[in-house]
Amino acid sequence: MSSLKTNDRSGLDGALRAIDGLARAMALAANDNASEKEEQQDQRKKAQQTKKQQTKESKKTGNSLMSNRALKKHLKYIVPEMRLALIKESGLKPQTITCADDLDRFIEPMKHYSEEHFVSFHLNTKFQVIGYQIISRGTINASLVHPREVFKAALLANSYALIVAHNHPGGSLDPSREDISTTKTLIEAGEILGVQVIDHLIVSSNGSQSIRESNPHLWS
Repeated sequence: MSSLKTNDRSGLDGALRAIDGLARAMALAANDNASEKEEQQDQRKKAQQTKKQQTKESKKTGNSLMSNRALKKHLKYIVPEMRLALIKESGLKPQTITCADDLDRFIEPMKHYSEEHFVSFHLNTKFQVIGYQIISRGTINASLVHPREVFKAALLANSYALIVAHNHPGGSLDPSREDISTTKTLIEAGEILGVQVIDHLIVSSNGSQSIRESNPHLWS
């Protein structure tokens, strides 16, 4: 009897241990399943958050594109754009002025005109003459000159300074009241625009006369 009881107890203990082990295994499995479910839920939440963020960014991008289109609409002018171009003869090099007599080389053609011409000579920072522009051609005794016409090409050519000249077909080298007034206006305009007017020459078949020499007070 005692042997049977011992065996029964041993079998019962083994059964209890087996049940305990099974319970632990089931608990571990349950924990693993719970952890896996939590991980899956976290992944789903992250995926949802990422999708929401992408949706927000997509909306922002869409709004940005719409705002850019709207902005372009507002930045479009209702009139045509004007573009200025400077056309200069090729092959001719800048000529240096070293003294007052050098100017005669530039104004020589003006001594032979039968009608009045107003011409501007453009200088760079080295005081080299880089080109000229005929501002106006007038009648035998008059020529219309406006500062905007004189300085338009100077600004396009990035000229540092100007020497202007006009001829008197009648032969006189004396500046008229209009010549003095025009010179004063051009000097003042040049000071504002940053392009100095160095001199105004009167030219005829008899030679040339510098208004700066005869009326230096205009530059003071």
